[in-house]
Amino acid sequence: MALINCPECTSEVSDTAIKCPRCGVQLRKIKRGFFGKLFKWAFILFNIIMLAWLVSYFNQLSDLAGTSVSDTHKTGVAIGGTLGTGMLLGLWVMGDVILGLFVLFTRPKG
Repeated sequence: MALINCPECTSEVSDTAIKCPRCGVQLRKIKRGFFGKLFKWAFILFNIIMLAWLVSYFNQLSDLAGTSVSDTHKTGVAIGGTLGTGMLLGLWVMGDVILGLFVLFTRPKG
């Protein structure tokens, strides 16, 4: 543990300090740990996957609606599409809440 001079008040501060105890200027940036980075990237990847899944689901629904012959088939596609979209969005929200809490709790303190 060496001592360095604060760039603002020029008092001696430990090189492991995050902020100067005298003037409060930030000396170094706090970094996330391994699990913090892991959960952050899992959160980002989850959102990208869910967006791609939703877009591909809408494309599949439009293909089904375009090839339907009767009105009852179109109605079934519409009802199934609404239920499926609701389930996908519900899964997306639950996953974001759970992963978001992990990201929140593994953020750097300071």
